[in-house]
Amino acid sequence: MSGTQERVEIRAPSGRVAAEFTPYSVEAARALEADLGQALGRAVDFGSQGRALFATDASNYRQVPIGVVTPRSREEVVETVRLCRRHAAPIVARGGGTSLAGQACNVAVVIDFSRYLDRIVALDPEARLACVEPGCILDTLRDAAEKHHLTFGPDPSTHNRNTLGGMIGNNSCGVHSVMAGRTSDNVERMTILTYDGEIWEVGPTPAPELDRIVAGGGRRGEAYAGMRDLIGRYGALIERRYPDIPRLVSGFENLDALLPGRDFNVASALVGTEGTCALVLDATLRLVPSPPCRALAVLGFDDIFLAADAVPEVLALGPIGIEGFDDLLFKYVGEGHAGREGLKLFPQGKGWLIVETGGDTLAEARQEAERIAARMKGRCNGVVICDPRQQRKIWDAREGGLGATAMVPDKPESWEGWEDAAVPREQLGNYLRDFKALMHRHGYESAVYGHFGDGLVHCRINFDLRTEAGLANWRDFLGEAAQLVTSYGGSLSGEHGDGQARAELLETMYGPELVQCFREFKAIWDPRNRMNPGKAIDPFPVDANLRLGPGYRPPQLDTHFAYEADHGSFAHATIRCVGVGACRRLDAGDEVMCPSYMATREEKHSTRGRAHLLHEMVRGEVIKDGWESREVEDALSLCLACKGCRRDCPVSVDMATYKAEFRSHHYKHRLRPRSAYSMGFIHKAARLAEPAPWLANFLTRTPGVSALTKWIGGVHPKAELPAFARRSFRRWTLDRGTSSVGGDRILLWPDTFNNYFRPETAIAATRVLESAGYSVAIPPRPLCCGRPLYDWGFLDQAKALWEESFVALKSEIEQGTPIIGLEPACTSAFKDELTGLFPKRAEAKRLSEQVVHFTDFVAAHFDRFPEPRTGGRALVQAHCHHHAVIGFEPEMALLERLHITTERPPQGCCGMAGAFGFAKETHDVATAIGERVLLPAVREAPDDSLILADGFSCREQIERTGRRTRHIAELLAERMLDVAV
Repeated sequence: MSGTQERVEIRAPSGRVAAEFTPYSVEAARALEADLGQALGRAVDFGSQGRALFATDASNYRQVPIGVVTPRSREEVVETVRLCRRHAAPIVARGGGTSLAGQACNVAVVIDFSRYLDRIVALDPEARLACVEPGCILDTLRDAAEKHHLTFGPDPSTHNRNTLGGMIGNNSCGVHSVMAGRTSDNVERMTILTYDGEIWEVGPTPAPELDRIVAGGGRRGEAYAGMRDLIGRYGALIERRYPDIPRLVSGFENLDALLPGRDFNVASALVGTEGTCALVLDATLRLVPSPPCRALAVLGFDDIFLAADAVPEVLALGPIGIEGFDDLLFKYVGEGHAGREGLKLFPQGKGWLIVETGGDTLAEARQEAERIAARMKGRCNGVVICDPRQQRKIWDAREGGLGATAMVPDKPESWEGWEDAAVPREQLGNYLRDFKALMHRHGYESAVYGHFGDGLVHCRINFDLRTEAGLANWRDFLGEAAQLVTSYGGSLSGEHGDGQARAELLETMYGPELVQCFREFKAIWDPRNRMNPGKAIDPFPVDANLRLGPGYRPPQLDTHFAYEADHGSFAHATIRCVGVGACRRLDAGDEVMCPSYMATREEKHSTRGRAHLLHEMVRGEVIKDGWESREVEDALSLCLACKGCRRDCPVSVDMATYKAEFRSHHYKHRLRPRSAYSMGFIHKAARLAEPAPWLANFLTRTPGVSALTKWIGGVHPKAELPAFARRSFRRWTLDRGTSSVGGDRILLWPDTFNNYFRPETAIAATRVLESAGYSVAIPPRPLCCGRPLYDWGFLDQAKALWEESFVALKSEIEQGTPIIGLEPACTSAFKDELTGLFPKRAEAKRLSEQVVHFTDFVAAHFDRFPEPRTGGRALVQAHCHHHAVIGFEPEMALLERLHITTERPPQGCCGMAGAFGFAKETHDVATAIGERVLLPAVREAPDDSLILADGFSCREQIERTGRRTRHIAELLAERMLDVAV
């Protein structure tokens, strides 16, 4: 049998001996890869890219896997395990990869269930049961169940991307466990696969059935007999030592399901074992009624301790959720986080409870919320919120807790590691007082928040994980924190599990005898210790396998962009991702991130995956060729540079900038694809075409001739290139002469797209602005922000274009002339790339501040413009950069002011993204992105519905459907001036 190795000792950074571990040799991995590849084909990735992608989860830990398998069926899972067993290879199951305790990374074969094994197998609303595959996303089940006014009760904040298999592994909970309990309380039965290759259906086992299974012998009989014997020896200790709290999620916390009188429920016993015992092939889950109407009572106290003290009294009034929120979190969310809008709805206070009520009608839900607010009057300030949109803003603020506390400007980095303790609800206030004091004694500070209705506290603490002294302080703190929570009768973990982060501390909580019980339970299922070894049972030390320990010394790379938010370090930018996987959700709503992942469902095409690859590139251990890495280029090739992650990522990972930086180095000494030149330098091509646009259109749009032109330019044969206008906007302006309006002077920026291809937009904008009394000018000569250059890393050329602008606009910059942008992609370049490339240049800062998008300018001076006609309806597509950099809210507010009923498809990016939608390498993906939601919505829109889109790319993509689009400037010209455009 290949893969058999001698066991060796693994030491923590402190020098302490960790648990023994069986390394896996390169030769053994190659043999396993060959067998898996022959059996499963493309589902197998043992290369540097796959191993780098899955080397970490959302935790502090990093362990490079042996390889990755992405099975497409149950049969492929079984075959994977068979071959791993043949080669004695350990395995680790992976769902959404959002585990915060290190459960989802290991030196093992990663089995990724999230891409293909994601179905709802069956849903029975009458029985209130659903059968799901392990990779099924929680919200997929909840959305299906809501059609029957049902839901799966446990709902972590990662509900739109975490998988039910992962929830089963960690025994997840969430906001509404007050109403529905933990995952273990909602699992009916499971089909499981053991490392031995046995497939069993497990669940409640009445005594006669248990006797029959044991009598039948074989592997199953031995396992059930072993569990019955285990409970016979440890049952009394389990009853005595298990904390009596609703959020017990540490150790093998559900072995009490095997106690007499509890139906010997093996499915429940396996929940929370973190993939160390068996794999889940499917699970039958209980559904609970979902109140169709909700209301919130937000209660503001003088501090978070008083808020916690009030939890038992509020809980007695029957809410369906109670969340805590302290003043530090309020401050951090308010400092630029996407959830900050919700803070405006909070009442005065320094510690808050967000209390949710439910009912069959809104009146019932409101009545319950008002009853709670009235009961607490005199102890706090309260507001009742019934508008679903306002409630969503409140929850956005709460769900943004992790992101808001992870990378706080001008504060030390903060980390998980003690982010999940739970205590009896009656003791929550006192525990928090002692816990805050403990943090301060160790020099730590953290916001605290979490599921207070179940006594659970979340936080990210500014641990120093980069020095030996910092690690020593951290270990001392963890030991004292474990003793503190145990003294309150609590649990080390209340929903995230132990993994590697807390498993070493289990003896403090349970004592050595129960830890031995856990060890024996695992051995019943996994006697060879091949299932996620070193996690939960006989774990690696808490300070081993750290992603960023004392040995992490990244190089200081020479870069084009400044990365001021990351201390000038590209390496630091690559660790900004904390792994929570918001980029992996499949419904963007009003957000953008991450369009390529939504189309392909591949980890390498998520923002998280790309960030992890860049981090591994900087480390140089798995990806060893730095900027030359083809694995990184492959992952970045489908990044649309939409900038959605810049805003939608909880920690503002800016993949568009990282992509431009990487490609500027990667292609320094090699040729780019042809489309990079034909599209990247479109500003030069357009200037050449301006004198004879008819000739350019003949070459790009005439059948036969256009095919050759597209081939030369690297354009996909099916892509329809835009037509050059007969007269550019700049030529129209020069022919027209100086503006006759003598009012305030403004400069209109003639971007390449609206100048050469859609001049009617710029003409409409000119007339609208002049109608308000502005004198509209344009730059003295053609200029360009270089937007198409960034995608392919032509950064030296982009800098040169900015230098031209500095010279040409010198007097305008000095005079502070407002500069109006029409194309969101170009306007965003002034707000983003300009200052990123020239952080120390005063003229760059001033120019960036002077540029304003057309909509924002009109909205800010609306009273100067003619009274518009109002009414109608419109489907609105926000350009990604408009959303991410400029902010699309003013445009929506302006449309509301026009009394236009708007629909914004829950899609995000249209898929075109400039050259991305034209290039032969990416056209098909661009089309797939557009066809997910946006283009079908356009086709289905009523004929009298306007299609509004400011972005040139968006308009090109949408007009493939045959529907006409309008820029907001064209709409205003029609509504204010009765000018048809």
